Amino acid sequence: MASPSPSEVNADLFAWVDRFLHVLDHGRSLSEHTIKAYAQDLSELASFLEDWGVNDPKLITTRHVRQYMAELDERQLASSTLQRKLSSMRSFFKDLLSDGHIDADPSVGLRKRRSGRYLPGVLSMQEAEALMAGPDRTTLPGLRDAALFEVMYSAGTRAAETVSLDRPNLDLSRGLVRIFGKGKKERLGALGRFATEALTEYLSDPRRPQAKLSASEAIFLGRNGTRLTTRSLERIVAKHALAANIPRRVTPHTLRHSFATHLIEGGYDIRTVQELLGHSDVSTTMIYTHVLNRPGLAVRSPADGK
Repeated sequence: MASPSPSEVNADLFAWVDRFLHVLDHGRSLSEHTIKAYAQDLSELASFLEDWGVNDPKLITTRHVRQYMAELDERQLASSTLQRKLSSMRSFFKDLLSDGHIDADPSVGLRKRRSGRYLPGVLSMQEAEALMAGPDRTTLPGLRDAALFEVMYSAGTRAAETVSLDRPNLDLSRGLVRIFGKGKKERLGALGRFATEALTEYLSDPRRPQAKLSASEAIFLGRNGTRLTTRSLERIVAKHALAANIPRRVTPHTLRHSFATHLIEGGYDIRTVQELLGHSDVSTTMIYTHVLNRPGLAVRSPADGK
């Protein structure tokens, strides 16, 4: 049973998802559990694409799909979950294509590596340099943002790890930070000269707000003295990437991907990068050996100053 297409005016991707779910609910013999899974998977996809400014199905490209799958992969989902999300997406695109709402299926040709993992998006050296240079270090927010970027690019921290960093776990004299990752696994992160200098300047600035009791040990604070959230970090990265004229969506994960890729391009062995990233399985790290030969002048790498 077909349903009306969303209005061409003010339609968004969530409206197209709702249309598809209506088709599933009324035209196919699917369980309630399956419909809910489709709804969850496709709502995640729609949120991701709209963060890119894509609200028309005809604007979705294979590159968007690849970036989306790479972000899902970074979450280290079970292979079955990842496959289900890919299947939901392909069914959605197939329906749009069959009804003439898109001209081509952007998921066609998408290939998983043998490990089942997707290639992540990374910054070129020039883009990384432009992002690092972007924050205005004469302002307190600029000092904080510069320190954030330098830490993520120097230590390869995830978004949640970055905002969870505490001052007692920071050793600026030795250029080290203790990181608590997924499953409360602990590792040491190396801070290069650029990161230690940016952190020293930010933490010693008298304009830094008084931390609330709940964030008394937090390194990175919001304007009201509370611990910075992952959502705020995502907005900060996206804002500075736009100002740096980087022509695609950039997230905290992008900096982590770039950290790993640039180290491998610089000659670091895969086991060392595995330890720095906090990966349990080296096969997770191996993906970065396939993200090579992008354009860009090598200005500096995450290892500079170490």
